[in-house]
Amino acid sequence: MLRNLLSSAVLLAAVSASTIGLVGCDRSGTESAAPAQSSSEFVIDYDEFQLDNGLQVIFHVDRSDPVVAVSLTAHVGSAREKEGRTGFAHLFEHLLFLESENLGKGGLDAMSARIGGSGANGSTSRDVTNYYQTVPKDALEKMLWAEADKLGWFINTVTEPVLAKEKQVVKNEKRQSYDNRPYGHIQYVIDRNLYPEGHPYHWQVIGSLEDLQNATLDDVKEFFRRWYVPNNVVLVVAGDFDTVQARKLVEKYFAEIPTGQDIERAAKQPASLKQSVRRYYEDNFAREPELTLAWPAVERYHPDSYALAVLMEYLAEGKRAPLYKVLVEDKQVTADVAMEGYESELAGQIQLQVQAFTGRDLDEVYEGIQQAFAQFEKDGIAEEDLERIKAGQEVAFYEGLSSVLGKGFQLAQYQVYTDNPSYVTEDIQRLLAVTADDVKRVYEKYIKGKPFVAASFVPRGQVEQALADSSQAEIVEEKIVNGAEEQFDASAAAEFEKTSSTFDRSKEPALGAPAETAVPTVWRDIYGSGMKVFGIESSEVPVVNLSIVIDGGQLQERLDKTGVANLAAMLMERGTDKRTPEELETEIQKLGASINVSASKNSIRFDVTTLARNFDKVFALLQEMLLEPRWDAKELELAKKSVASLIRRQAAEPNAIACQAFARLRYGKDSIRGYDLLGSEESVAAITMDDLKAYYRDYLSPSVARVHVVGDVPEMEFRKALGALAKSWPAKPVTILNANSEPAKPGIYFVDVSGAKQSVLRIGRPAMSALSDDYYPAVFTNYILGGGGFASRLTQQLREGKGYTYGIRSMVDGEKDLGTFAIGTGVRANVTAESVQLIDEILKDYAPTYTEQDLETSRAYLVRSNARAFETARAKLSLLEKMSEFRWPADYVRKHEAIAKAMSVEKVQQIAEEYMQPDSMIWVVVGDRATQFGRLEELGLGEVTLLDSN
Repeated sequence: MLRNLLSSAVLLAAVSASTIGLVGCDRSGTESAAPAQSSSEFVIDYDEFQLDNGLQVIFHVDRSDPVVAVSLTAHVGSAREKEGRTGFAHLFEHLLFLESENLGKGGLDAMSARIGGSGANGSTSRDVTNYYQTVPKDALEKMLWAEADKLGWFINTVTEPVLAKEKQVVKNEKRQSYDNRPYGHIQYVIDRNLYPEGHPYHWQVIGSLEDLQNATLDDVKEFFRRWYVPNNVVLVVAGDFDTVQARKLVEKYFAEIPTGQDIERAAKQPASLKQSVRRYYEDNFAREPELTLAWPAVERYHPDSYALAVLMEYLAEGKRAPLYKVLVEDKQVTADVAMEGYESELAGQIQLQVQAFTGRDLDEVYEGIQQAFAQFEKDGIAEEDLERIKAGQEVAFYEGLSSVLGKGFQLAQYQVYTDNPSYVTEDIQRLLAVTADDVKRVYEKYIKGKPFVAASFVPRGQVEQALADSSQAEIVEEKIVNGAEEQFDASAAAEFEKTSSTFDRSKEPALGAPAETAVPTVWRDIYGSGMKVFGIESSEVPVVNLSIVIDGGQLQERLDKTGVANLAAMLMERGTDKRTPEELETEIQKLGASINVSASKNSIRFDVTTLARNFDKVFALLQEMLLEPRWDAKELELAKKSVASLIRRQAAEPNAIACQAFARLRYGKDSIRGYDLLGSEESVAAITMDDLKAYYRDYLSPSVARVHVVGDVPEMEFRKALGALAKSWPAKPVTILNANSEPAKPGIYFVDVSGAKQSVLRIGRPAMSALSDDYYPAVFTNYILGGGGFASRLTQQLREGKGYTYGIRSMVDGEKDLGTFAIGTGVRANVTAESVQLIDEILKDYAPTYTEQDLETSRAYLVRSNARAFETARAKLSLLEKMSEFRWPADYVRKHEAIAKAMSVEKVQQIAEEYMQPDSMIWVVVGDRATQFGRLEELGLGEVTLLDSN
């Protein structure tokens, strides 16, 4: 479970209209395969030591950027809980950010804003809880002081009101992530039936609403004192720092924290099924049936997990996959198949998930799965497929190590699960050592003829679509009761006896030597065809990332035929004149690459990731896809079915409903911007191959193309490859249409989703373009309002003060010709009216109550955070794309810093008065009409207009 606030991606979706905790699929080797030998082993250099109290410390030095990542990993997850007292580990992930004895109210969140951190965050899985942040390197001592305070000087600050408020936040997270979305309860059903009562994976990481509500203060404190002790924690510091000085600081701040009781490593507890179990559930939000099958498998880093990772990818992913061939191409019962391994410390599982098209029976899906398995049993895996899958996994492995935080996470994980931070070398070697025989062996050992758990989730009233012989799943659903939640005052200061220390910890350490933002060296060029190119050489990992952005996208569509740009992009991924869709996909994967084509409101884009050693071959395939698309008729039929299925699913998903309703109101029914990028079921059905070819012919030209490259490829080598493309790609004049925008009148608009456990709010209005002189001042102004995460007023009042929401965020989204100011959140259903009223008050009060301290907090964050602005390849690529789109200079962060330093309270108030007043906003509320519509009308904020959910 992640602590994140509502992501900016969600808000961008609103503006543009369109797991098991953190358990993932780590790869371990096979029982029969010894690690491959390599003449150049991949390593992550590190130093490690242990304090007398048991704290394990790992240092990794990386001086490529002036930043350090600090992470604290506690070896405690939901597996350490007791049934009836679930959700404690995840609850602590939240609590530890709120306050500690010496950081005071606001804790690490408040400090993060002052020091320009990435936003202190955390995550909880079945086995561990992580706390992490990347900061400018001069803030290292502050971070170590703060992390030590959380570990040794925290628990006394947890009071009854604090606990009551955070219970509401976590319950809101559960509603948002599970209860208020299609198929949200699948994992609950799987785990309840895969693991027996008493098994630590029988319950979900987030726990149950009832258990959270029943947790007492004594329960919470007992849990902390048992598991949050130095001898159960790993501290990792990664980045640009001096190890000698850092060790002294670690000893200073952490050494006097007392060790805890001895904690033994838990014994492995693999799941075991004597017979298959079949369950069904009528899902209020589902519009199509979905089948999930789960088999017991192996724990994390078990020798068989590498071969299982290859097996799952081969069976389900891509056009050569047996499951894809049978279910997608032959039977055409679904658009996609997913198969994943969930490997935890004590046990693991394999899951296969198929969401069928409307009206298709899950028995038909199951029959297709058995056919695909029979095909694999007959043919096995070809050597070519084995090598292409391993190449892709190798790239993913390196991509995960592209930041100092990524390297730090990996070192901590190896320490926790293997007691060996240097396991990285063995990890990659074991991945590359998997053989075809290993893949066949693990299939026979874990899947073939083995009992499984089947979860059939079907639309309400369509039980006949469930897998035969299924019995009803037991799921606890929350009732919406207005006024049911308790009241609390989390702002009250906690009274406690301070924990002693050998020195005065109440004084926050000073910053170190200033961390200067390292602006990358950018090379650029423009070709005679008008194609622009921007590049950054970077050899941190042996990978190249590039994008080709062709301006236009959905803006070039007709209102009566929406969805053409999206379908054109999908078809350009599916074969070339020289290669069938399967041949193209196979060739890309053999090279350890990915080439994705996508459409957006403003562009068609090609995104490429490849191993550096294969750059030339991958670029040749990219050129082939761009210049010689196949326009395969069968693929168009499959693509249209896939898009129609996604449109139907979105029609029942509250966040998607809110995004689409807001876009239509923001831009108007006569603007293409107000229409779903996917189109409608009717428009997609009407699109022909001639429509796609005409779009390609008329709008894809180098005259409106921008190319960006970051990675381990020399400038001259890239210029050579791009020069060949430029010669083969004829230019033509293209006019980018500027869609009209006629927003609806301000007011509250309601969309009914019966039984919604949360209400989704999207609030906003037109604003300035990214080229406006007001743009960055507006970004600055928005920081304290809702752009600053836990430093913002919206978060502090709706989440931290009231417990109404899991996350709320506001943003200024600027394009070349227009912009939008928007707020997005999901609130618990029974405080919908209260949330709307509170947001209205915050917006009204923002300008009059903005202070010099607010100004200084915003300035400190927005200037200091630039130290980590270009750390990752993705961040560098974003820099290049902003330069090409907005014509900003490479050092535009310097100009933004100058604006931030020159901002005044008066300028902030001017921006807020012009762009952030509530009576100028469109308010979209998606929720349960029966219980919430009338309460909104009673607020007196104006007429509430009921919209058609379609």
